[in-house]
Amino acid sequence: MDATSIRYIVDDIDSAIDFYTRHLDFEERMRPGPGFAMLQRGSLRLLLNTPAGGGGAGQPMSDGRLPEPGGWNRFQIEIGDLDATVGELRQAGADFRGEIITGKGGRQILLEDPAGNPIELFEPVPS
Repeated sequence: MDATSIRYIVDDIDSAIDFYTRHLDFEERMRPGPGFAMLQRGSLRLLLNTPAGGGGAGQPMSDGRLPEPGGWNRFQIEIGDLDATVGELRQAGADFRGEIITGKGGRQILLEDPAGNPIELFEPVPS
């Protein structure tokens, strides 16, 4: 099966693994060292690195900038019942960027992982 990989920089590998496996149905596939883990959900591989010490992806850029968590780029997970999912995640203490918004194609909200990286939860308009 072909897979798409996305890499997120996280502050704490253990917290990130717990978050993604407990709340978003990812499975831990590999953890060869303390600064890296590979998770999978269907054909999506999520590569988690800590800054500096987490392999090549955590190394400083040639201009001196350091990789860090956060930003606005994200991946999207399609959800069948957005209200119920958001309610469960809020109950578990998850953080969101704002509230559910509605657009032409459906409804969405940005969930944050423990390092502040966004995940878009999306409920499409029923067809």
